[in-house]
Amino acid sequence: MELAQARRSRIAPRLGGRILADALVAQGIDHVFEVPGESFLDTLDGLYDVRQKLKLVTCRFEAGAVNMAEAYGKLTGRPAAAFVTRGPGACHGAIGVHVAYQDSTPMLLFIGQIPHEDTGRDAFQEVDYRQMFAPLAKWVTQIDHAHRIPEIVAHAVDVATSGRPGPVVIALSEEMQKVTASVPDLPRVPVGAAHPDPAALRQLRAMLAKSHKPLAVLGGSCWTPAGRAAIREFLVGNDIPVTVGFRRQAHYDGTAENFAGDLGVGSDPGLIGKVKEADLILAIGSRLGDAVTQGYSLLDMAGSVPIVQVLPDGAEIGRVFRPALGIVSDLNTFAQAMAAVEPVRSGWSKWTRELRSLREAQRAVPNYDGALNLGTCMRELETMLAPDAIVTVDAGNFSGWSSRFLNFSDGQRYIGPTNGAMGYSVPAAVGAKIAFPERMVVSMVGDGGFMMTGQEIATAFHHGVAPIILVFNNQMYGTIRMHQEKAYPWRVSGTALTNPDFARYIEAFGGHGEVVNETGEFAPAFQRAVDSGKPALIELRVNPDQITTRATIADLRAGKTPPKPAPKPKRAAAGKRAQPTRAKAASSKKRS
Repeated sequence: MELAQARRSRIAPRLGGRILADALVAQGIDHVFEVPGESFLDTLDGLYDVRQKLKLVTCRFEAGAVNMAEAYGKLTGRPAAAFVTRGPGACHGAIGVHVAYQDSTPMLLFIGQIPHEDTGRDAFQEVDYRQMFAPLAKWVTQIDHAHRIPEIVAHAVDVATSGRPGPVVIALSEEMQKVTASVPDLPRVPVGAAHPDPAALRQLRAMLAKSHKPLAVLGGSCWTPAGRAAIREFLVGNDIPVTVGFRRQAHYDGTAENFAGDLGVGSDPGLIGKVKEADLILAIGSRLGDAVTQGYSLLDMAGSVPIVQVLPDGAEIGRVFRPALGIVSDLNTFAQAMAAVEPVRSGWSKWTRELRSLREAQRAVPNYDGALNLGTCMRELETMLAPDAIVTVDAGNFSGWSSRFLNFSDGQRYIGPTNGAMGYSVPAAVGAKIAFPERMVVSMVGDGGFMMTGQEIATAFHHGVAPIILVFNNQMYGTIRMHQEKAYPWRVSGTALTNPDFARYIEAFGGHGEVVNETGEFAPAFQRAVDSGKPALIELRVNPDQITTRATIADLRAGKTPPKPAPKPKRAAAGKRAQPTRAKAASSKKRS
């Protein structure tokens, strides 16, 4: 007891804000993305003291800050922290939490809170964050006592990174940050990854040996370089054709001879047809969600086609589709275990070659109408991307151009919101470039998405990093217009946009702007953007009729009767005054 008291006496008292800053450093958090608020001023002051150990990134909008933190988690497999103020700040940041939850990304969101003593009074900007974020996060909590900061932050990191990774939300009562406490920092504790059951691996191999048309679907998050190498060794060694889930394009080397393409929105119809022929599905890290399974229609929920599902969280296995075999395991550990298993003597080489040929066939660029062929631009971009380039993508139909025509090599990364959140790509690119300033970072975003969070380009200038942004400008919310034309052809309502001069927009910050109207202008413009060394934006002026890579608006309207034009309003004959009705005439007499 005397020893314990002596240890406590050596712990210098600190304000809650400083304890929190030290707790982040102790847990290995090295990036904080924030929009400042008076509700966490004391923590900002604490972060000043650890500025040599932790990079503080000041952003322009809370949604941007949280998306930057989410992108960091996607790219590193480690959580970053985002800080937003209470009430409106938390509401703005919620979209990034939803992205992290559906994408299985580790992340911490800290929210400044009202004084604990005012709880329940509907105080200024008061929100019950446990209720607000309960469906969006793995865990939501609040710190009301300074001495519990190290404990709660350590547990938050454990929750965010264990099982199925995801976001944790922590509210910080205002007065707690001002309280002095003597409490030790808690170290990060390494936890061994969950290993697959050896018997399950033997069963998987036996199922593979009986198969004639196996197919792998890769998904999930937090893949390490070693895990990626191991899963490729297993899949190539067994000559298994590989698809990737929605917006998971860079999970597998697209140049490999067994890569068959992506399953998601706008997938190759030929590939979807082949998936229906498969007699064994290896869902490795994939939850087999809505987009991957084409609205839950691609597979039989009862499991008539055997499914092997590998996930780090047993509660997710068989959530929708009943697997023949479920394996609870860390994905990287599973990959390394399977790489060590003797390969099956493949009898499906023709099947694998058929799927690969489909992938290459869909990458053949059609002769699209209009001066700017985006398919050709994407093929040119593929040759110009650095071997370790990071590409971020927003939600929208425009993203189909990259997924259809780009093959990402093993060292490259491609990240986007699987929950379909617009406004993700630009903040994600800025955050990625801040975390990896030596790597090429390219953002792909529609005109609609850019105008939601494009102001975060200011954060790139503020922190001295230079991402390259490709704005696909078709002057509309393209995905919604597509659905609108399918359901209500010709009746355009609420989907048209008016845009600024995007090149001049970035030039106003001091960046490099380009406008591309024709196919031949793209490659030189991209090279000039790279050579400028500045944050750069290339506006691609897209043919608005080319609504997807496979359809035009004219295609969607084909065979459907256009609406009759509205009758023109009748005008009174010139020089003749309209005669008032009796009621009007009587009324006017009364007034006189």
